Amino acid sequence: MKAIKITTFLFFLFIFSCSQPSTVPETFQFEEITINELQQGYENGDFTITEVVQAYLDRIERIDQNGPELNSMIYLNPDAISVAEQLDRELQDGNTRGSLHGIPIILKDNIDTANMPTTAGSRFMEGSVPPDDAFIVQKLREQGAVILGKANLSEWANFHSDFSSSGWSGLGGQTKNPYDITRNPCGSSAGSGVAASANLAAITIGTETNGSIVCPSNANGIVGLKPTVGLWSRDGIIPISYHTDSAGPMVRTVRDAAILLGALAGTDPNDPITEQSDENMHADYTQFLNENGIEGKRIGFYTGPMGNHFRVDTLMNQAVEFFEEQGATIVEIDEITKENIGGDAFQVLLYEFKDGLNKYFESLGDSAPLSSIEELSELTKETPVETENFDRSLITMAAEKGDLNSEEYQNALERMLTESRENGIDRVMNEHDLDAIIAPTGSPAWKTDLILGDNFSLSSSSPSARAGYPIITVPMGNIEGLPVGLSIFGSAWSEPVLIEIAYAFEQGTQHRIVPRFQD
Repeated sequence: MKAIKITTFLFFLFIFSCSQPSTVPETFQFEEITINELQQGYENGDFTITEVVQAYLDRIERIDQNGPELNSMIYLNPDAISVAEQLDRELQDGNTRGSLHGIPIILKDNIDTANMPTTAGSRFMEGSVPPDDAFIVQKLREQGAVILGKANLSEWANFHSDFSSSGWSGLGGQTKNPYDITRNPCGSSAGSGVAASANLAAITIGTETNGSIVCPSNANGIVGLKPTVGLWSRDGIIPISYHTDSAGPMVRTVRDAAILLGALAGTDPNDPITEQSDENMHADYTQFLNENGIEGKRIGFYTGPMGNHFRVDTLMNQAVEFFEEQGATIVEIDEITKENIGGDAFQVLLYEFKDGLNKYFESLGDSAPLSSIEELSELTKETPVETENFDRSLITMAAEKGDLNSEEYQNALERMLTESRENGIDRVMNEHDLDAIIAPTGSPAWKTDLILGDNFSLSSSSPSARAGYPIITVPMGNIEGLPVGLSIFGSAWSEPVLIEIAYAFEQGTQHRIVPRFQD
């Protein structure tokens, strides 16, 4: 058996380990530890990789499935300890694989792993083990990362129904917010966000089409970075959209985001769009960590999301004051895209979801549990439990679309890209000579509700998402213990300046708070 479903794994872990109370541990040796601190500890002999990996596995057992039952994980890696032991031996021999040697990581369960199932949270994909690792997973293993397991997510990356509950999947159930377990973790990278925030791994990876990294990072009080589409390969990731999908870091510090970003950047022949990164990528983004990175910058303040939550407005205005105190010039921007392209963007997603999903199923070969999105749609209609909570209308709508030669698709794609890029972010930044744009990422986490679904009171991810441009969110404060984030975005390949600004804001404000699993 190549993978152990988490419930089975944890049962045996419980039986064969020392008796432990199923409560949240008061202390955790590696709480809030960073990549650099872990590697320094390995070098000093303070702890081994095996000890660290075992500590995280124990914490997952105690917190994710017992105690507050965060339910952020779907699978654990049965090879995690043996991999850690091998990496320890390599260190003892004076060898290191790279910047992530011995770093425990959790992946969203739409990213292919050849030794564990990849399901997108769908019951129909249960047990589906892909033939190969995703390109970024290959790079993780080459760099010496230890994959602890796969995180729960909003099923099919939240592209399945008219409304849904973020962090819910038919296979994994509902993920809970670690600051208040009655509240929602946002999604679709819900499990990755919760796992990073709750210290279930040193770092995690999520994916985003529109908001699926930054929203759960906002709700879970962490740093989330969606790179320019093409900086990281999407090969081996269950897709929604060719033009707007990207995986990215979900971590607790901007430094760790910079380390992970550089480690996984690179050209992949199986994802042709990555060729654009050749002249735009950096192997090491930590060179842009500048505590004075705000000084002298011209920064647009996107006010479109303001006025939806007065307490978020207060935090955002305080952030703007901080930017000005640090020497930035703030320019208010009331709109970024003049035309309403929401309908065009939706059509692009429907067409590209169908095409991409069919190609993904084909890549699985004879072991594919589904042959096409058309089969997925029909099985969904025939399986009552599939529509018990949500209507699955988006799956049906996508299945009924034509191919990518459709005039409707081509027109929608051209309009989306033109209005979001040349007539959108690029226009605004050029007209005002901006280095970046800031906005509130979202609202505090709402109460989870499977009847009424999500309650997005504000968001700022669409301008960058539709353009395929980068965005980073960092904690900017909290409202009665619930974190709220600040988003920083800009033009294509502007990760260096976004990291510089985000790091200066993070270091100057220190808004990250450790969750304590209230209810």
